[in-house]
Amino acid sequence: MGESNKCITAEELKTHNKPSDLWISIQGKIYNVTDWAKTHPGGDLPLLNLAGQDVTDAFVAYHPGTARQYLDNFFTGFYLKDYKVSEVSKDYRKLLSEFSKMGLFEKKGYNFPISIFAIVVMLLVIFYGVLCCDSLWVHLFCGGLVGFTWIQSGWIGHDSGHYKVVNNPTLNRIAQILTGNCLAGISIGWWKRNHNAHHIACNSLEFDPDLQHMPLFAVSSAFFKSLTSHFYERKMTFDSVCRFLVSHQHWTFYPVMCFARVNLFAQSFLLLLSKRRVPNRFQELLGLLVFWIWYPLLVSCLPNWGERIMFVVASFVVTSIQHIQFCLNHFSSSVYVGHPTGNDWFEKQTNGTLDILCSSWMDWFHGGLQFQIEHHLFPRLPRCQLRKISPFVKELCKKHKLPYNSASFWMANVMTLGTLKAAALQARDLSTPVPRNLVWEAVNTHG
Repeated sequence: MGESNKCITAEELKTHNKPSDLWISIQGKIYNVTDWAKTHPGGDLPLLNLAGQDVTDAFVAYHPGTARQYLDNFFTGFYLKDYKVSEVSKDYRKLLSEFSKMGLFEKKGYNFPISIFAIVVMLLVIFYGVLCCDSLWVHLFCGGLVGFTWIQSGWIGHDSGHYKVVNNPTLNRIAQILTGNCLAGISIGWWKRNHNAHHIACNSLEFDPDLQHMPLFAVSSAFFKSLTSHFYERKMTFDSVCRFLVSHQHWTFYPVMCFARVNLFAQSFLLLLSKRRVPNRFQELLGLLVFWIWYPLLVSCLPNWGERIMFVVASFVVTSIQHIQFCLNHFSSSVYVGHPTGNDWFEKQTNGTLDILCSSWMDWFHGGLQFQIEHHLFPRLPRCQLRKISPFVKELCKKHKLPYNSASFWMANVMTLGTLKAAALQARDLSTPVPRNLVWEAVNTHG
């Protein structure tokens, strides 16, 4: 461990939690990553959100063994006094090591080539249907097929953000830009920033952007206290307009999801046109420009405005399936207010996540990510391996008396609507600006 004068306490480590003074602990060794945060491939948010803490479990979940060789560049010479590893973390790290020895992280399966083939075929059908057919129904079908194409491109963008879908880094980057920016109109840089923050701060109302949908949705009455979003760096004000919208959210959820992609388009441009550091900003903007050329041109080839509107609506409605799926995995799960912590990684991921039960032949529909608990615990693991490791994760949860929440697709929808309705009814209580029902608060906060 080192000499006693080279040790610092956990309380002392917590004081180094600012962008200008950012320390973390990995396996008891203290690292100063202040400068590294600015160029960290995963963005600065994962480091900022876990600053001043032991982050060992998050580190091993996200980084291959080769990343360890770079740690010495940031070692301060200090060690964390009384560094301890919980029994849950010991078993988690052991399980991760076993999966690595089995070569599961390298066995990517056929998801990428199959998805690419499906995208190419669908694009050919879409362009043929729009340019060579006069039928309204064919055009409407092609609009829906665009939505399916966006869904497939979303799986590729997701995978390429977590690990290399192809071994060559340049080709992996090309796959990201083509499937994300060019084909779907969503900045892969924005997605990585958002998604990494979600994984690190899973279901934290203040730090997880995937739960911050005010003024449209609130999954907990805690939002009624006008919490601050540390992702968007703004106060989520619960005013009269927000109260009205939230009080009807169980009715508006699906209609809003049908056009949720508009928000993704907007968020992509807001990031790329902001003053934030965005790697390869020009590539990102060029990719979005390609999308905003081909998609409007394709729509303009339709014979009249009525068909054009139906085509766009069909595209959005079909791709909303994917948006709804991701909401089901977290909206009805346990949430909390406060800073994410690194020493209960396994517990936070299992508490805040719901698996969707389905037969293996339905993996295509959910993209394999219906095993969301497994994905959150092992984010670098290819989607095709998640079903295989599910029994091991379930057994580990059972051993340590931790929840392994799962439900059918239908029941997950019912649970999500139940959570939204419960919060909506509280929001309708106009006489009480902030809910005082402690029983309801406890039930709703913990899903």
